[in-house]
Amino acid sequence: MANTFPRWSNTLPLKLLVCFLFVGAGVAGAVNYYFTQKYTRVGYMPSQPIPFSHKIHVGQLGMDCRYCHSFVEQSGHANVPASSTCWNCHQHVKTNSPYIAQIRESVETGKPLEWVKVHNTPDYAYFNHSVHVTSGVSCVSCHGKINEMPVVFHDQSQSMGWCLECHRAPENHLRPMDKVTQLDWTAKSEGKDQQEMGQKLKDAWHIEPPVNCAGCHR
Repeated sequence: MANTFPRWSNTLPLKLLVCFLFVGAGVAGAVNYYFTQKYTRVGYMPSQPIPFSHKIHVGQLGMDCRYCHSFVEQSGHANVPASSTCWNCHQHVKTNSPYIAQIRESVETGKPLEWVKVHNTPDYAYFNHSVHVTSGVSCVSCHGKINEMPVVFHDQSQSMGWCLECHRAPENHLRPMDKVTQLDWTAKSEGKDQQEMGQKLKDAWHIEPPVNCAGCHR
């Protein structure tokens, strides 16, 4: 009597099992990457080599963002401060701290501190920091209330859809240039309507952000 099923079907269960294992591993890997902070990054709060508190330096001491991130108005990238910038103050302040000793060593050896990047623009997207800052977009719009953060974390999603929301209605975020780094300032604090004020600034400065693919993908 002839076999009902061909001989190759004997290995079919094993092949299906291997296939399901590979598919399962792929799904698990995708979920682990795309459904966690590694992808969305909101709430991402890495440990830094020195626990620098923006809440103390900016919120309490009132330091301007541009003292440390000195090229945000001229460069496409926001620079991390050199150890010498920290040393300008800390050669006189908290000099006995072991963390300050790391800064001193970095200055003396010329080896930079290895700060961990919190906000990371993908390689396939183009973002110019200076264009936004010099167009009246405050640090707080993208980075949140940095002045209240003991440890900096990723506050906004900074996804493509999130960026487009602002590009389509920049009047919701524009503010006078002298208020860009004043993170606690709002239009309401001066009795103004944000959209009305933002629209006037948009018209006066001819702000027309790109909303097509070529604006970010070059």
